[in-house]
Amino acid sequence: MMRGTFDDVPLNALFPLLTPADVDSLRQAAGTVNTARAGKATAGWEWAVEHAVFPGTQPGTPVLLGLDVVEHAGDGDQLEFLLQVVWIGPGRLAIDVAVNVACWCEADHATHDVDALRLVVGEETSLPDAFRIGVERLTGWLADPYNADHWRAMAGLPSRRIG
Repeated sequence: MMRGTFDDVPLNALFPLLTPADVDSLRQAAGTVNTARAGKATAGWEWAVEHAVFPGTQPGTPVLLGLDVVEHAGDGDQLEFLLQVVWIGPGRLAIDVAVNVACWCEADHATHDVDALRLVVGEETSLPDAFRIGVERLTGWLADPYNADHWRAMAGLPSRRIG
């Protein structure tokens, strides 16, 4: 995976069928993430040009483009806000967005998605539209409390054990 700002992302290599207007739409939507993170470092994106063509079946989800915003709490806890453009099959893309928290269950599950959305790109939803909707969801989450226990409570998960 390559890393950088959204301006570094080779959108035409990842998505060769996008029009210039589509590319502008993606760039505009991505710019709102930095606006939502006012006062923080520019969001770091990751991409895999080798996934520009469907890589076939493989373990895991082939990610073309992604953003992972990790917010650390002073007490060692953290929240993770994810946005990824992924392959879900030959010629089929989806935008996955999620809020992720560390697990404090009796059985350690490592992490939990406490809110998630998958937007499948297709005839009714273009890649730019799905991306914009995913970014809107992500920036809405970034405006919510940066308290992982708040998110755990919303999902009915156990609060962090202290001590």
